[in-house]
Amino acid sequence: MATDDPPAGADGSEPVGEHVRIFQRGRTWYANFQHRGKQHRPSLKTAIKKEARRRAIRIEVQLAAGRWNPAPEAPTVERAVAAYLDFLRAEERAAKTLSKYEKVFERVAALAAERKVKDLSGIDLAFIDAYRRKRTDDGVETKTKYTETVILRQLVNFALSRNMLTADPLRGLKLKKPKPTQQPCWTREQVTAILAAAPDVVRPALALLAETGMRFGELGWLTWEDVDAEANVLRIRPKDGWKPKTGDCRAVPISPVARAVLGTLPRRWRWIVTMPPSTKHPESGRQWTERRLLNALKRVLAGLRLPGKLHTFRHAFISHALLIGTPVSVVKEWVGHVDRQVIELYTHVHNSASQAAMQRLAEANQRLQKGEKPRERKDAGSAQTQHTDKKGSDEGDAK
Repeated sequence: MATDDPPAGADGSEPVGEHVRIFQRGRTWYANFQHRGKQHRPSLKTAIKKEARRRAIRIEVQLAAGRWNPAPEAPTVERAVAAYLDFLRAEERAAKTLSKYEKVFERVAALAAERKVKDLSGIDLAFIDAYRRKRTDDGVETKTKYTETVILRQLVNFALSRNMLTADPLRGLKLKKPKPTQQPCWTREQVTAILAAAPDVVRPALALLAETGMRFGELGWLTWEDVDAEANVLRIRPKDGWKPKTGDCRAVPISPVARAVLGTLPRRWRWIVTMPPSTKHPESGRQWTERRLLNALKRVLAGLRLPGKLHTFRHAFISHALLIGTPVSVVKEWVGHVDRQVIELYTHVHNSASQAAMQRLAEANQRLQKGEKPRERKDAGSAQTQHTDKKGSDEGDAK
């Protein structure tokens, strides 16, 4: 019986033109043809035969016109990671950021070896799911899993932008940003108690954190050249080997307490705050390391039975400033980059202030019920100013 179907090849392939044949492996269709003395079998990335023929005909046309080029081979995970890290170094990303990325990529490489992923195209949705499950088993927080998944997304985006990949293996990835967790925040009385309990060699560093809202890195890299006595500000600016987070360069006003602390410190070394000598490092004038200052703070907090870390001084500074009605725009000028969501997270209303506000409201309601006119407060404008700043111009800045 006659048939119009083209003859099948030994591998079950069917011709679609003079040069190209198609065949199916599993559910996916592939093309098969010779080009410049080499056999090529690229995936047509479809399980539908009609679509496979259409794509194969496109290859046939390109071959006839001499315009077909093989897709570049996907790089190994190691090569893509190395190229991405080189890019980040060229962008002068902070050493702390690079260290965090390197740790993530070490875990990615280990999982890739375990799953026998040969190249970056194997970092697909199934790989992401496996990575997140593994990190869940490690006991990390949801925020950490989200951040590390974003880093993997950035790696793939970088490879796509450099034509290392012809298709996005993470197409369809949807990331839900976790809600920010409530951070510990000290009252002003607690900050005073912490500073009072801190050893003399530690107190200046902690006091400057409490009085300026600086991050630890900004304090650790602060030099005497950054003290502008005439303008009464501390200038946060880049140094050789370090730059502020997100590139923030700003001037922080020096409060009377901060000025008194600066007046007690020796100017023999470049750094404003320095670590005390130790057995391992007997020399003086060395920069504080975050770990050593944190350990010192933890001992103080343990004695006072308070939660917190070095960054909690920044939380408390922002919270206290907002609590007394300082406009959001001014606070942001002092502390540098902080978006609207973080500002809202930092706006803690401590129990004492909350109870006092509720008491004033109850008294005002009672007066109204008795027909008395409400008392005018001299500072009534500060609350309105803060409300306007939050919902008005500063909301755009925060975004």
